[in-house]
Amino acid sequence: MGAALARSAQWTATGPGTGTLEITPLNESLLNQIIKFTEDLSTKHPQEAAFVFREPLEWTTQLDCSVFGEGYEINETTVQSEAKSKDEQPLLLLSASTLRVRSFDQLSHLLQIATEKKLKEAQACLEANRDPIVKILGPEFGTVEGEDMSILHLFDKVKKDDDPETEIKMKIILLLHQLDLQLLNSSLKQISQDIRLNPAAVNNEVNLLKNFSGKGEDTVLESLEYTSDYVFANGCRAPPWRQVHGEICYLVIKPHDTDPLCITCSTAGVFLNGGQLKGKDIDYERKSDLYKDIVTFLRKRSPKFVENVAKQEYVFFKEPAHEKNYQYVEVVDAKASGQSQNPNDFTEENGKNKGHQMKTSHKTSVRFEDLSESSSETEEDEVQHLRRQERNTDLSPEYWGIQKLAKYVKGGNPTATVIALCSMRDFNLAQETCQLAIRDTGCLEVLINLLDTEEVKCQAGSLKILKEISQNVLIRHAVKDLGGLEIMVKLLDSPDKDLKCLAAETIANVARFKQARKTVRQRGGIKRLVGLLECTSVGSPYQANDADVARCGALALWSCSKSTKNKEAIRKAGGIPLLARWLKCSDENILIPVVGTLQECASEPSYRLAIRTEGMIENLVKNLSSEHEELQMHCASAIFKCAEDKETRDLVRQHGGLQPLSVLLGNSENKKLLAAVTGAVWKCAISIENVSRFREYKTIETLVELLTDQPEEVLINVIGALGECCQEEINRTTIRKCGGIPPMVKLLTATDQALLVNASKAVGACAIEPENMMIIDSLDGVRLLWSLLKNPNPDVQASAAWALCPCIENAKDSGEMVRSFVGGLELIVKLLKSKNKEVLASVCAAITNIAKDEENLAIITDHGVVPLLSKLANTKSNKIRCHLAEAISHCCMSGNNRVAFGETKAVAPLVRYLKSSDPSVHRATAQALYQLSEDPSNCITMHEHGVVKLLLAMVGSTDEVLQEAAAGCIANIRRLALATEKAKYG
Repeated sequence: MGAALARSAQWTATGPGTGTLEITPLNESLLNQIIKFTEDLSTKHPQEAAFVFREPLEWTTQLDCSVFGEGYEINETTVQSEAKSKDEQPLLLLSASTLRVRSFDQLSHLLQIATEKKLKEAQACLEANRDPIVKILGPEFGTVEGEDMSILHLFDKVKKDDDPETEIKMKIILLLHQLDLQLLNSSLKQISQDIRLNPAAVNNEVNLLKNFSGKGEDTVLESLEYTSDYVFANGCRAPPWRQVHGEICYLVIKPHDTDPLCITCSTAGVFLNGGQLKGKDIDYERKSDLYKDIVTFLRKRSPKFVENVAKQEYVFFKEPAHEKNYQYVEVVDAKASGQSQNPNDFTEENGKNKGHQMKTSHKTSVRFEDLSESSSETEEDEVQHLRRQERNTDLSPEYWGIQKLAKYVKGGNPTATVIALCSMRDFNLAQETCQLAIRDTGCLEVLINLLDTEEVKCQAGSLKILKEISQNVLIRHAVKDLGGLEIMVKLLDSPDKDLKCLAAETIANVARFKQARKTVRQRGGIKRLVGLLECTSVGSPYQANDADVARCGALALWSCSKSTKNKEAIRKAGGIPLLARWLKCSDENILIPVVGTLQECASEPSYRLAIRTEGMIENLVKNLSSEHEELQMHCASAIFKCAEDKETRDLVRQHGGLQPLSVLLGNSENKKLLAAVTGAVWKCAISIENVSRFREYKTIETLVELLTDQPEEVLINVIGALGECCQEEINRTTIRKCGGIPPMVKLLTATDQALLVNASKAVGACAIEPENMMIIDSLDGVRLLWSLLKNPNPDVQASAAWALCPCIENAKDSGEMVRSFVGGLELIVKLLKSKNKEVLASVCAAITNIAKDEENLAIITDHGVVPLLSKLANTKSNKIRCHLAEAISHCCMSGNNRVAFGETKAVAPLVRYLKSSDPSVHRATAQALYQLSEDPSNCITMHEHGVVKLLLAMVGSTDEVLQEAAAGCIANIRRLALATEKAKYG
């Protein structure tokens, strides 16, 4: 692990022992592998996991005391583990925000309770402990360059001393060494796929930058020159003895605001070197971080470079060449390049060539962009649409009409410009040819420049055109690349309300792709858009102007809210209460973007809480009865997302939302609306109180009708809702009587993973009724469920295993049925090796039912069920513990299995289960211990681990099954003790 962190991980600083781990795909992959290793160690190697570190790993944590539970002592801001070292020091200590951990066991448990923060905790731990092996084993095992003899010395010590602790150290260092190799191999694979520079790419970039360099104030650089004019046959300018290090050439760059920079361009990237020495020699040593190209390097070094690049009428583009080298092309404004724009100078052939040339440069180009921003939508459709549009090169008469108008838009006084803009609006701007004509003639750049003038009429005219043409994918990208969004964001502060509205509506159109949304946020646009929602009194007649401004602001926020970071920005800017206020109005034009924004944001837990606490559920329910289907759809979608929380489900019922949802199920023509409504019904049905209401509204019958001839997104929700409705016995009968079981079973052959999960749950829920089970069996439903255990998706495996439990329990001849599946028993036993907790719990539950048949129990015993169940005994999950104990209890009924569980060390961990706070775990564990206590060796193990004291407390339980099992186990232990005394003393 030390070598991998030193050599492969990407740090923000080059010096040893400093800097932080950069958030890169490579680092994320390394962190995830380290987390998995730590989590698995406690189950795979419990002895090594319990080893106490030489010194604690110490770091500043983001976790607070509230996340710690059983096994920890909490005192205000201090948490310490009940587990302690030999010197009585806690193995985990949290004081204020400083965390100290002294064993892998505690590290593993900490990662489990950190849940979504585990990546951040692992990162913080490794940043604070750059060579963790030193803290774990001691300074003699630190990471060194060259030959490392520490393992050999340790091996010699093991041979001489025969010390158990030294042997454990040996095993730990071997495990860590194995992890190190795994991390290094993983990083090597990823690094080998990275884009590498070559001489042609560097030369293209240098030539491009030279075109923009010179003495003028607005040039990007003063100068940029190679240090050598000699070019070798391979295109490199570096001397041969430096080419072996991957170096291509050396450049001297003079920015406007810094001293000259001497840089090295190599296959690995661009970096600052030591500069030119006396004569023509160069100090080749790297003096900076590595950058992917010259432009990226200059962006970090020269603010003036960044500023002047933004002013250029040229846009840098990056060619996604198949050979993975960088190329740049330029799109030049005709006016700037001195080309004539007189309409009479254009022949049709010449115009076509120019139009085609401009389109080609767009088609082969992708803007420099940071693709790291998270988004809630994929942009594949956007890219494909881009490509489709670029292939369409047919030019219509409208195209030439706009060509002629271009001259008057570009030149002349404000009045002439406004007239030209009005004339341009007379064209059908919704037509693709007109949209591309505006781009190809250079008018798009002029329209954006007009936004930066002081003439309100010119600004408004320009925005009215941009609002229309920005419906086009190509135009959206071009507007963003030409800096149009930045100016529009500034216009949101304009005192002219009409101008603000137009700017917001145009932003709403442009911000439909990730980079545009990011630009709006970075330029302060989110706060300004939220500000447009402010008004004195919602709904007053004299506030109609305010309402229109709010509508436009909500439209833009709706587009922006598809980004996770923008959702947070809207919340921080105070958008939630303002959206809540507008939700109370009756104007559908405002309600649609407001609800659209809310349903987009409802994927975040903080928004779901706010929607509930701000009283918005009542208004969402109210608008389900609107006559506008789009509004109904967005309201249902918002309820779908918010109803993950029980409190929200209760509010939907209390405000009368279940009946309109049931009514809307009848609109099967509008598939988008149907998907949203069925989703809302599904999530609301999680609460049993809501299921009773749905029964009254005949919702179950309607859902059964929707099980056929529907899109997958609808089917997923319908089958999910039916599965939840099966909580009531009467609904299970209703589904059968309505003929719902055959289409349910048929869905078990689907390919969509989410659909398979919900279908398995629904079939399993129906199988509780014996009459339903007969139909499922006759349709080969159990075989289909068993085949889903082979599915690679753990969620599908778990749902199939849960569904098999009632099927086995309620089938007429379940033992024979299970044996009829060739290889089925071996398959379910193998799933005990899964890493997924839900799979393990469900498989243990299935084994409990399988083991009730003696013959099947003998078969799974032969397949090694006992050691696999024993291996799981150290789990800390109460859900697994409960079903595991039940499985062990039933597996004890066969042959020598009781003895085998003792030999595979399953007894002692089971005793610890009695300390759990879950009563169902107590019951299952007591039954398992009772069965195991029939073997004398197991009784001794239980007694040694203090089982009697724990069971005595449970003998007085009100749960008769627990009471009987506890008493039986104590009786067996007592009988053994008496027999031992009799044998000893006669």
